[in-house]
This record gives sequence, C-alpha cells and structure tokens, in this order.
Amino acid sequence: MKKKISFLIIPAFIYADGLHSLLEFATSNNKIVASNVLTEQAKKSEVESSQSAYYPTIDAGAFYKRDDDATPFQAGDTYSAYAKVGVDIYDGGRKSNTIKQNKAVLKSSEYSSLAYKKSLQLQIVQDFYNIKSAKSTLDALQETDKQLFASLERIKKFFAVGSVTKDDVDRLKAAYSNNTYKISSMEYQLLSLKKLLGIKVGKKIDTLDNSSIKIPQDIQKELSDAILSLQANASSLTFTADSLNALYSPQLRLEDTYSVYDYGREVPHAPTLYNQNVVMLTLNMRLYDNGTISKQKESILIQKDALNKKIEQLEDEQNINVELSLLKIETVKAQIQSAKSSLTSSASAFETVSEKYEAGLVDYVTYLDALSIKTVAKAQYETALNNLQIAYASYYYNTNKNIKDFIK
Repeated sequence: MKKKISFLIIPAFIYADGLHSLLEFATSNNKIVASNVLTEQAKKSEVESSQSAYYPTIDAGAFYKRDDDATPFQAGDTYSAYAKVGVDIYDGGRKSNTIKQNKAVLKSSEYSSLAYKKSLQLQIVQDFYNIKSAKSTLDALQETDKQLFASLERIKKFFAVGSVTKDDVDRLKAAYSNNTYKISSMEYQLLSLKKLLGIKVGKKIDTLDNSSIKIPQDIQKELSDAILSLQANASSLTFTADSLNALYSPQLRLEDTYSVYDYGREVPHAPTLYNQNVVMLTLNMRLYDNGTISKQKESILIQKDALNKKIEQLEDEQNINVELSLLKIETVKAQIQSAKSSLTSSASAFETVSEKYEAGLVDYVTYLDALSIKTVAKAQYETALNNLQIAYASYYYNTNKNIKDFIK
C-alpha cells in the first residue's frame, strides 16, 4: 500500500514547475520575446546595410534601339551593353552618421527587449506567488469544508433525537453551502491565474514547486533598460540630424563606365564606335532649398528634446519606485508578524471554541465565527508570506536587476 501511495505522489513532484525554470522557459518560448529577437535581427541587418554603402557599386545594363529608317549618320539598329563602377569619394559624413544612427537604433531595440524580459519576469513572479496565495486560500477553505461537513453531520444526529432545532441545522447548512460557493470561486480564480501564467511562460501550468527569492542586500540601482532604450533612441536622432547636414556639403563621386556597341542595318557614313570607356567625376552641392533641410533637422532635434523630457520623468519615477519597493518590503514584514500573531490566536481560540461547541457549552454562531476567523487568518498569513517574495522581486526589478539571478 505504501508503495502505491509513493508511486502516485512522485509524479506530482517530477512535473512541478519551479520559479527559475518558468523564467528560463519563458525567455525562449514567450512570443513577444521571440518577436523582439526578430526585431533586433532586422536592426542588425540595417546596420550591415549602411556599412556596405562604403563599398563601390557595380552596375550592368544593356539596350537595343531601332529606327524604322536608317540615316546617313545613324544605323537602323543599335545594340549596347555596359558595366559601371562607382564610388563615393566624399559625402560630407552622411554614411558615417547613418551607420551611427542605425547602431543607436539597434542598441535602443536591444535595451527595449531587455526591458520587456525583466518586466515579464516580474509578471511571472507575481502570478507565481498569487497562485500560491490562491492555493493557500483554497486549502484553508477546503479544510473549513471538512470541519463544517463534520459539524453538519453531527448536528443532524442531534436533530434526529430532538436536541437541536431545524433552524440550527439550516443555519449550519447555509454556512456549509456558502463555503462551498467560496471554494468554487477560488478554484476558478486559481485556474484563471494558471492560464494567464501559462500564456506568459508559453506552456501549460499544472503544479508549482516551492521557490523563494533572496533577501536584497547591498543592491546598487542601475538605470532601467527602458530609460537606456530612450537614451539610445535620442542618440539616433542626433545622428539623423547630423546626416542631414551632409546634404549641404559637397558630394563627390567617381564613376567608370565601359560600353560595347554593335549595329544592324548600317549605312556608309554611320559611326563605327564599338567600345567606349568613360570616366566621370561629379561634384554636387545643394545651394538653396528654402530651408527644407534645416526645418527637417529642427523637427528631429525637437523630437530629441521631447525624449529627454520623458527620460527625466522616467528617472524620477524609477527613484520613487525604488523607495516604495523598500517601504513595501518593510510593510509586508510587519503584516507577516501581525498575520502570524492573528493565526496563532485564532487557531487557539478555535480549538477552545470547538471543544466547547462539541460539549454544548457554546452555540453554532460562536463556533462559525471562530472557524471563519481562523480560516481568514490562515489565508492572510500565507498571502503575506507570498507578498514578501513579490516585494523582493519588485525591488530587484526597480533597481534594474535580473530577477532570475536572485532565485534560490
């Protein structure tokens, strides 16, 4: 018999998900994380594309021209093919600034991805311990259910011999039914929390293992990844503005084109050019555009100023959130002490009331009150313990740490 019991229990432990394993799994299977990875790859391709702009370009082409009537100086049919090599000798820094801009955009994307991952970790931690709290509440309600059922069966026997009234039985039945209703509601809430956690993680959630988060010690705040992303984005706007300046600078380009020709329906005086090599050095410079480029640059710099204001706001919010996180930890610790004291007192009081109730010294109202207080106290204590873990995780998140690194 013992072997059968142990066989049934072992799989529950084998398939239980710990907090660390959930965070690891989410990193690889969350769809938004995967989307962010693809976005980063796209930004990397843009950087590589802008770097390739420094290389010479090679073009090839051909054409066929037909005139219905040939002239003394023009063949009726002309065939040509050409190859052209070109290189920008000087562009006023446009390409270099474009590369810097794309690199800054890539960095912004990387920080944005990190910000989401850390936010996702916090959400998973919150769901994990909220599920733990819901499970503790459900366990307390189920324990109450057993006690109410036993009391109901007992009072029915007293009613059968006329020791209690039907009103006493009905009231206890109502309490039992109400507790059953609470159990049903809590089961739905627990299932909903698991479903929501499963969406974030990327797999079905069944059983959760016990996990805890290290107590914060000597943690130094770092700028959040969301702020770093905006800073990189602001830098990209600076480089975009600088690249516009290049349009007012001289643009020097060298091209070498080699062409070959052939003719049909030639006439005696038609040209006999069969190949040609042309070297061309072009210089271009914008002298006037009614301020179009300067206005574009002004617009971009205003966008940068707007981002800087947002960065300042986020920095203030992060500082406040760190302070509030520390305060939350101390508050929850105090709540744990209060909840623990309440649980000890209510458990002792219920034990005393239960003995008196069975002896007929107190009525069912006193008994139900004591049972309800003990149930609530037990759920509050377990919830407070779980809230402390969430408070630790929130502090790590607000100091821009990787929560996964602080899980025991």
